Amino acid sequence: MMNSTQLTSFILAGYGDIGHLKYLYFIILTVLYVSIVFANTVLIVVICMERSLHEPLYLFLCSLFVNDLYGTTGLFPALMTHLASDDHTVSTVCCYIQIFVLYTYGSIEFSNLAVMSYDRYLAICYPLQYNVIMTPNRVCILICVIWLYSFAKFTIQLSLTICLQLCGNVIDKVYCDNYLVVKLACSTSDTTVNKIYGLCGIVLSVTVPLITIVLSYIKILTICLKSSIETRQKAFSTCSPHLVSLLNFSFGCFLNLLQSRFDSPMRNVPTVLHTILSVYYLMCQPLLNPIVYGVRMAKIRQACRWFLVPSLILSPTTQLHPTPGH
Repeated sequence: MMNSTQLTSFILAGYGDIGHLKYLYFIILTVLYVSIVFANTVLIVVICMERSLHEPLYLFLCSLFVNDLYGTTGLFPALMTHLASDDHTVSTVCCYIQIFVLYTYGSIEFSNLAVMSYDRYLAICYPLQYNVIMTPNRVCILICVIWLYSFAKFTIQLSLTICLQLCGNVIDKVYCDNYLVVKLACSTSDTTVNKIYGLCGIVLSVTVPLITIVLSYIKILTICLKSSIETRQKAFSTCSPHLVSLLNFSFGCFLNLLQSRFDSPMRNVPTVLHTILSVYYLMCQPLLNPIVYGVRMAKIRQACRWFLVPSLILSPTTQLHPTPGH
């Protein structure tokens, strides 16, 4: 029996023996990581530089893209390093840092999506009062609260995990997972506080944002049913990227929860598929967000064209900043 502070490393048992396939997986991960970093960085720079995008919706999107970079940086480099080598051990410090990054990423992502749904509700249901309610200062406050709350909440949860007495160091995953580290505790009675705090954390991080999302879309749907076809089309065009992102992230989190908490349903799943499902929400979400928002939202699409293709600078600039004579 040892305190987790006395451990020097954990063993990630999720890799198994994949032989020479590890080089193929390494190439795929490298392409994915470069694509995610490039796409999200471009959109962050475009939103920051283009003044016409300094609106609440795009500022929330910028926060979303920054979080996607934050989350993937907590996973991909470590994943690629372990694939390239035969050593699947990770130091306790690096493991706890990865746990902190991945869990706060998930909390920030879901909270950000919840605030965005509330923003769409205000924009569609109260268009005349929208700019009065969603001022730049309030947007900045909401973004800061989302990030600081997630950091503070999980700092406490991770501190409880570090204090546990552990009787093992094998984590059955390709990355560090807080719940699986807690399962290594020597006595289940030692984890009572962790479980209670974790349950409260789930209520605050999942239930509250979920209620916000559901109520916002109920209100939006009610207004759309009473409005013109043009209003419905406008609401659909602005809400569809958010819904796609929300459903994809929720699906990925559900798969991860199913794997971590319930062993029986995943017992007969092939190892490779098991691994893919466990990292789905960490890989697909950061790649999907730039695609759905970059393709579906005209102002972002035009600004990206201006940013990436300087020869077309006149066309997007004219569209985004029309001259007085036009």
